[in-house]
Amino acid sequence: MRRISHWIDGKPWSGDTDRFGEVFDPATGQVAAHVDFAGATEIEAAVSAARTASVEWRDASLAARTSVLFGFRELLNARKRELVDLVTAEHGKVTDDAAGEVQRAMEAVEFACGVPTLLKGGYSENVSTRVDVYSLRQPLGVVGVISPFNFPAMVPLWFVPNALACGNTVVLKPSEKDPSAANFIAELFAEAGLPDGALNVLHGDKVAVDGLLEHRDVRAISFVGSTPIARYVYETGTRHGKRVQALGGAKNHMVVLPDSDLDLAADAAVSAGFGSAGERCMAVSVVVAVDPVGDELVSRIRDRIAKLKVGDGRRPGCEMGPLVTAAHRDKVTSYVDKGTGEGAELVVDGREHEIDGEPEGFWLGPTLFDHVEPGMALYRDEIFGPVLSVVRVATYEDAVEMVNANPYGNGTAIFTNDGGAARRFQHEVEIGMVGVNVPIPVPVGYYSFGGWKDSLFGDTHAYGPDGIHFFTRTKVVTSRWLDPSHGGVNLGFPRNV
Repeated sequence: MRRISHWIDGKPWSGDTDRFGEVFDPATGQVAAHVDFAGATEIEAAVSAARTASVEWRDASLAARTSVLFGFRELLNARKRELVDLVTAEHGKVTDDAAGEVQRAMEAVEFACGVPTLLKGGYSENVSTRVDVYSLRQPLGVVGVISPFNFPAMVPLWFVPNALACGNTVVLKPSEKDPSAANFIAELFAEAGLPDGALNVLHGDKVAVDGLLEHRDVRAISFVGSTPIARYVYETGTRHGKRVQALGGAKNHMVVLPDSDLDLAADAAVSAGFGSAGERCMAVSVVVAVDPVGDELVSRIRDRIAKLKVGDGRRPGCEMGPLVTAAHRDKVTSYVDKGTGEGAELVVDGREHEIDGEPEGFWLGPTLFDHVEPGMALYRDEIFGPVLSVVRVATYEDAVEMVNANPYGNGTAIFTNDGGAARRFQHEVEIGMVGVNVPIPVPVGYYSFGGWKDSLFGDTHAYGPDGIHFFTRTKVVTSRWLDPSHGGVNLGFPRNV
């Protein structure tokens, strides 16, 4: 059985603990590997390695840091198919989805390659007589990154390149469900010339998470996951004096106005609702149909679902893969019975969808409910699977009120051909990321990703300019250099001359 070890101080590290987790191939249901789980010894070793490496890495020139980042980018580009295959094998998403994930990850890497420009400070000359003031951006030290199972390559690369570019060292704790991508990333960084200990990978469960949250030498935590865990990470990390950005869950609404192109809207609902088997925090899980388009929109979505090919992501033509584990599949499937029990109309039952894969895989086909009400579990809970709910409202105003009343605030979209309505929507809606005829409005790498309300704990979004801000702290220097003409006593009082 293949064993996945920690990566500490530039090499694989098996450690002393006898605890481990099982990594499944979701398309077959078979155990593919065992992954080591960290205990106190491994946690201390990883943080200690990062702390030791931080002395050298923070003093490395910007040219040296940039060289490592460019080298990593070239290695990743050359070997991205290997990373795609790792993601498909352990997460289950189809190859095209995995390739898209890696491509978006590369955008974040390329942004970090511009760190010399991004770390420029300000300078004010002669604020008082021969007194200058300037600002510096300096690294925090050791930082922790805790990433989720649904994007095992992209989410670590939202944070790690920026953290390293700014001069920090990193301990990365990936999901134990699909851990191999993190080791692959660490190995590429080592090949690119990153000093030993500057990036460490710590595998495990809550023990590893709490170890990073509580360790005195970890200065900051970046997290992506469910809202309850994001809240826990934020509260625990800040209680231990850390800077924390914790991105939580979502219930993303796609509003469809009567004047919209219904074919475009139906295509978007299917791709955004069922891509990556709905296991993404920016998935559309609620379509808000504004009267009178509900019947026609549901009909077009149903027709498209019938043509989706669900199966092993490594097989040609498959458009949606399995869910990540049997337990998660069973949890998502339970909402089919909950929905019908609460009175929603089951339009498409994903349990009956034809599968191109081994029967032991963790399958649930695309599922569509109509006439969902806000009080139902289908609407209330973050299901995180291929279950799409259609809610019907009478007016645009009703749609905006519904979106804004939801406790989550990650992403939303509006489909319309009315520029005025779109502009009004983007102004009025209380959501962090908005799409206009774009169903999944994930920002490009030089903007920043993050929601509002219960979708974000902390003040700073991920990657982009916010990422540089999060991984640095500002120092302001006031400086006076005496010229040769200086003489006599100067008590330092400002002079308005």
